[in-house]
Formats: sequence, C-alpha cells, structure tokens
Amino acid sequence: MSVALALSLSLLMICTSLLSGVFGMAGGLILVGVLLVVMPLPQAMVLHAVTQMASNGWRALLWRQHIVWKLTLANLVGSVLSVGLWSIWLYVPDKAVALLLLGLSPFVVRTIPESVLPRRLDTGQMLGGSAVCMMLMLTSGVTGPLLDTLFLRSNLGRKEIIATKAACQLFNHGLKLVYFGLLVEQSGSVEPWFLGVAIAASMLGTSLGKLLLERLSDTQFRAWSNRIITVLATYYVGYGLALLTNLA
Repeated sequence: MSVALALSLSLLMICTSLLSGVFGMAGGLILVGVLLVVMPLPQAMVLHAVTQMASNGWRALLWRQHIVWKLTLANLVGSVLSVGLWSIWLYVPDKAVALLLLGLSPFVVRTIPESVLPRRLDTGQMLGGSAVCMMLMLTSGVTGPLLDTLFLRSNLGRKEIIATKAACQLFNHGLKLVYFGLLVEQSGSVEPWFLGVAIAASMLGTSLGKLLLERLSDTQFRAWSNRIITVLATYYVGYGLALLTNLA
C-alpha cells in the first residue's frame, strides 16, 4: 500500500466514522464502496470489517447506557444462524453484483407493507431481520439499509438506535472478518501497520460524531438518515450498472 493511498484512506475513515457517529449509518456504506473500487473484494471486506469493529465498538462504549440488550442478543442469534448456513455456499460476488445488492436493498425494504413489516422492533423481528442482514453483509459488505430501516421504523430514540445498532454491528463485522479472513478461498489480508492506523482513525471520527449527535433532535435524526440512504443507494445502483455494462 502506497503512502498516498494510506493517507487518503485514513482521512476517509475519519470522515465516514464521524458520519456513522452521528447517524449510526452511511459511513460504512461510503467506505465499503470506495474499498471495493481500490482493492479486491476479500481484502476490502477484511479492512472494512476491522474499521467498522473499531468504529462500532467505540460508539457502543460511548453510548453503553442506551443499549437495548434484548435486541442485541436477538441480533447475535440471527447472525450466527445466517453465517452457519451461508458458510456452506461461501459465495463471493464480483464488484458489480456487490454494489447492486448494496444499492437495491433499501428500495426493496421500502416496498414492504406495514402489515408485513410492522413499525415496531421486537425480538422476533430483530431475529429474522438480523439473519437477512448478515446474508447481505456477506455478499455486499454492509447491512446498513435494511438494519437501519428496522431501527428507524421503531419508537426507539436516536441514542438508543445509535447505541444498540453499534453493539449489533460490532458482533456482525466480527463474523464478517472471520468469514472473509478465514473461510473464503483466497481470503483477504491487509498490512498490519495500516490496520492500526485504520482503527485509530475510526475511533477519532466516532468521538467527533458523538458531539454532533447531541445537537440533533430525534425528528432531524430520522429525516436526515432516510435522505442519506436514498442518495447513497442510488449512487451504488448506478455504479453497479455501469460496471455490468462496461461503462466504468
């Protein structure tokens, strides 16, 4: 890894962690999109997993008093079941497919009627949702849009959403690291020194994001979260289609 690339990615990780620190989302979506462009998918997944574990782990610690632990446990069970089933296949998509899955998932979720996906977040919904989220994570690198929708449709406040999702994602990205680092053929690896830089950058951005979140209301938090998801998802669908048609 060149010095210029290392510096650029470090700055990106600070900015994306700051964004995730405010909204609990979007930062990972941006980061994985860039990583998929500049490096092979297995290596991108390993680096993304490490940075997201650092970012979410630090965020969960900062907001630990707001974590809803029953939802975190339901997420853990659903994610483990999903990885166990998905590991039988060990499917790794190419970049175009990964980007399309990343971009289409929030639009698909928004078409689901309330009778199928009620506006609440109980342990049963979290168990099923986390299983699907983990399958998306193992194919596209993130669960963001689907998991975010489950939280945003609930009556949880912004601090509970940020804290609980961070605790869930800490574990989920750990599973992804095992999957892409150990289970998949031609598993990914990243220079150890840069992993340390990535962790420090992620923690710095997360700390700055906490300061900004304190200034938002729950209404502002939900409104901006939905806007960010729409913009990013549209970009990834477009870029994925461009790759499929050899326009990029």
